[in-house]
Parts: sequence; C-alpha cells; structure tokens
Amino acid sequence: MSLNTSPSRYGKLSISLHWLMLVLIAAVYACIELKGNFPKGSETRELLKQWHFMLGLAVLVLVWLRIAGRFFSPTPAIRPNPPGWQHALSRLMHLALYALMIGAPLAGWLILSAAGKPIPFFGLELPALIGPNKELAGQIKELHELAGTAGYWLIGLHAVAALFHHYVSRDNTLERMLPGRN
Repeated sequence: MSLNTSPSRYGKLSISLHWLMLVLIAAVYACIELKGNFPKGSETRELLKQWHFMLGLAVLVLVWLRIAGRFFSPTPAIRPNPPGWQHALSRLMHLALYALMIGAPLAGWLILSAAGKPIPFFGLELPALIGPNKELAGQIKELHELAGTAGYWLIGLHAVAALFHHYVSRDNTLERMLPGRN
C-alpha cells in the first residue's frame, strides 16, 4: 500500500484524507441542518450542535495534514493536459475550499469563545481564543453561516467539475483521487 503520490495518482494517504474529509464535512452540515428539527433546549438538538462543533474542529485538524501533503507530494499530472484557464480555476477552487475548511471551523471556535461557551472536542475542552463578547459572537456567527452557505456551492461546483472532467473532458482528473484503484 503506497502512501506516496505517483505520476498518475494521488497517494493512499491523500486519497483517504480527501474522502474522510468529505464524510466529515457532510456530517457537519447534516448536524446543523437536522438540529432545526428539534425543539430549542432539547437533548437531541444540543447533541447535534455539539457534534457540529466537534466534527468541524476535526476538519480543522485534518486540513493541515492535507496542506502538508500538498507541499511534500507532487500533484499527479492531468492527462490529457487541460487548458491553462482550467488550471487557474482549479487553483482558485482549491484555495477557496481550503479557506472554507480553515475559516469556517475557526469561526465556529471564535463564536463559542466570544459567547463564553465551552469548546468541546471529543472529551476535551479547548481553550477560548478570545474573551466573551456577545456582539462579536453574533457578527462572527453571520460570517460563519455565510461561509456555510458558500460551502454548499463550492463543494457542489467541485463535484460537478470532477464529473465534467471525467465524462466530458475524459481526462484522469477524477481517477487520480478515486480510492481502491492502482
């Protein structure tokens, strides 16, 4: 089982992190969407909020491994080579996705900090990043929710682009990241 990137495929570690983070991000969104189905103050609603926080922070931890992997492993070439404008859009899309995976969880941590609430992380309580400030918590929450909405679009466009490359351009963009193929 190779963890290293080859000229034609990402390594097992990169592929595993990519798909694990998709599952985590889907769970983050599911928790916050499902929370609205339960009455305020109910145990289930509070549990979904807590899982939303913890899974979001797990994304924040794992994204740094993905970034390190991008620096230490070459990106496998796309064959046939797409036009330059597609490479440029791909770079912008990846930057936006990384900004989302860092910014949204960090904003969530700041919201809890400014609200004076505990920051749960799988049995640990993380330190507050800033002191209590209810007004600031509300402002950061608005940005966090905007990032969440933008995330739906970014993730959707990322998936559509992968399918476009696979079925229309017929290049190896998607195949480079599919699990279980060697």
